[in-house]
Amino acid sequence: MTTSHNHDHGSGGADANRTRLSVALAITVAILLAEIVGALLTNSLALLVDAAHMLTDAGGLGTALLAAHLAAQPANAKRTWGFARAEVLSATAQAAVLLAVGLFVLIEGVHRLIAPPSVASSGLLFFGVIGLVGNACSIAVLAAGRSANFNLRAAFLEVLNDALGSLAVIVAAVVIALTGWTGADAVAGLLIGALILPRAFTLLRETVSVLLESTPPGLDLDDVRRHLLERQGVVEVHDLHASQIASGLPVLTAHVVVERSLFGDGTLPALLDDLQSCVAEHFAVSVEHSTFQLEPAGHRGHEHIDHA
Repeated sequence: MTTSHNHDHGSGGADANRTRLSVALAITVAILLAEIVGALLTNSLALLVDAAHMLTDAGGLGTALLAAHLAAQPANAKRTWGFARAEVLSATAQAAVLLAVGLFVLIEGVHRLIAPPSVASSGLLFFGVIGLVGNACSIAVLAAGRSANFNLRAAFLEVLNDALGSLAVIVAAVVIALTGWTGADAVAGLLIGALILPRAFTLLRETVSVLLESTPPGLDLDDVRRHLLERQGVVEVHDLHASQIASGLPVLTAHVVVERSLFGDGTLPALLDDLQSCVAEHFAVSVEHSTFQLEPAGHRGHEHIDHA
């Protein structure tokens, strides 16, 4: 016997999340254009790097917006989960690009620290303030939805890094104005790179884990197996697998060997309810999409592939 829980995946705030992404994208593009002009006028590495970061973020937010739209599309016979995984793919791409940008920033920053060029501090300060104000607006827009999924989290981290980058630009401008040391611009660029790399690496690691169908964090399959074996009539549990389709969408499958008498006394439906309630309610990670194959002893020997 094989069955699973079926649930409707409504928008659940998806429209609000798309609106947040649209507003943040518009703000980011505006800041990007301003910083490109500012970098040309001031000859600032920090501003140029921040503009490059903003360009990456604009592309990332655009991709995130597209992914959010795709993820809202209904499932069908060809795509049984719809485009739910689009947000994971989008966040993975954003994280990978951010890593590349961060490495470039570090290399160029060291080069300019060794041979600092002249930088116009007043222009640097002006455009840094513009960037900080714009990023603060984007942060306010995205903050409420940042925990909704990987996609929104990636977008929020990007604008947060942008805001810190703009703050670094402002500090560099003040230092240059007060001391005349233009190396402060390179230091600000290096700081921006240092802010980008750890967050991008963490996000990339988590999204790749989802794509590799690793067990969702917080779900101990050994513990799950023990609890399933405690159910009345359960003899063995094998082929136990758990993965994550997208944010908040873990799935679990298992073959459950039960006593032969249960196939004739009408108690299998109750046992199935008990198994599904166990994985949906008992653990820190609630698995509402579970599929159990209930089978008699000896059936495992007829299966073509044997898993743990």
